[in-house]
Amino acid sequence: MSDAQVPEKASIIVMSGDMDKVMGAFIIATGAAAFDIQVSMFFTFWGLKAIQKGNLTGKGLMGRMLGVMNRGGIDRLGPSKLNMGGMGRWMFKKMMKKHNVTTLPALLKQAQELGVKLTACEMSMNVMEIKKEDLIDGVKIGGVASYIADASESKFSLFI
Repeated sequence: MSDAQVPEKASIIVMSGDMDKVMGAFIIATGAAAFDIQVSMFFTFWGLKAIQKGNLTGKGLMGRMLGVMNRGGIDRLGPSKLNMGGMGRWMFKKMMKKHNVTTLPALLKQAQELGVKLTACEMSMNVMEIKKEDLIDGVKIGGVASYIADASESKFSLFI
């Protein structure tokens, strides 16, 4: 296959569960996908919050405690600074709406519609007691090998 036939690819590790960082990851992913770049996003540790349904997770005591303190769901993500017990999230959502900024749930939907590959880190899921049923539809589960396979073919890789 010649270079002209090889599709351009990008890979993004999303380790943060912060609203602003997840937003940046999805803006880059959807922008790249709009330019016909095949994008894969690998969600690990706190980044898993962005692809969770938002239900309580965990089966053991510590897993349930973590699920209560760190409840997932893309619309529940708070900013990395000035969250102030949820007040920051509310403020940023208001400001973003005022300036016609695409919401995180809309960016996630757009990424899925553009064919962005979403992969949840199996090891992080096990540690944090998150089950496949706790994730939104369309998310694949994989390990570091699946990320490395994607990243090794990528024109660029990001760690967010």
